[in-house]
Amino acid sequence: MTNDDTLPTTAAPGHGLWPYQPITVAQGPAWPDGRRLAVYVAVGLEEYRFGVGRTEDVVPDVAAPDLVNTSWRDYGNRVGAFRLLERLDRAGIPPTVLLNTAVYDTAPDLVAAARRLGAEFVGHGISNSDSLTGMSSAREAAYLAAVAARIEAEEGTAPGGWSSPWLSQTTSTLDNLVAAGYRYLLDLRIDDRPVTIPTSAGSITAMPYALEVNDSTTIIGRGASANEFADMIVDEFDELLERSEDQPLVMSVVVHSFISGAPFRLRALDRALQHMTGQRDRVWFTQPRAIAAHLVGGGAA
Repeated sequence: MTNDDTLPTTAAPGHGLWPYQPITVAQGPAWPDGRRLAVYVAVGLEEYRFGVGRTEDVVPDVAAPDLVNTSWRDYGNRVGAFRLLERLDRAGIPPTVLLNTAVYDTAPDLVAAARRLGAEFVGHGISNSDSLTGMSSAREAAYLAAVAARIEAEEGTAPGGWSSPWLSQTTSTLDNLVAAGYRYLLDLRIDDRPVTIPTSAGSITAMPYALEVNDSTTIIGRGASANEFADMIVDEFDELLERSEDQPLVMSVVVHSFISGAPFRLRALDRALQHMTGQRDRVWFTQPRAIAAHLVGGGAA
């Protein structure tokens, strides 16, 4: 047998980014009022630079100048987001907004509407044409700090949470997030429970974040229908609610103004929201900041 054919005698090393702990090891405090499952709904309020950087498109391969996909995305901040927020308010679910801070300048009425509904504003970059990929550590640190500073200036409180545009990271992102004052991250589906990640600057909590119960990756990325997406939400919810009898869990749903805010998709999403809120006595409909505060408080209601 040649060296190339030799079987390894030790296991491959892990990535070392966060500690391994199986779901069979119970952890974490119970949610308030004895509820078993915490659910938050994240709404992406995004802004794109015209003709520059990355975009999310519903019609592929439109030649520049792309007015078609630009109009589709703008519909989200003109119409779809208002209707999404109204639906969440009607369902009694406080919104978690993944905010590009450029929206403060391009759609101030939309941010004001979210603010009136008690939204939590999570840092989501300046523009969604941006990506952290390829940034130097110093540039990334300045970028993260600029987003936090703008939200603090507008809202009076710095954001506790961060969600990367395009779910992008660098090797310095976790360290830079902690250094910039962010306490929790909405990017990763490591577990059905919050996971503490150590960094050189301190620790940050990874909130369970839906990579598939997410209208961008599933409807636009994979071509799922609105009803298929609603069925995914319902099935995720029913399974996690059943599993939460063993230990408290967290579920997220991620939607975007220009995707689920479209009228035909909104109807399907509303069906899923009504299904979930029908179990309100067992479910804590909340926001990441409340989950983080509850964990720090050791379970005090």
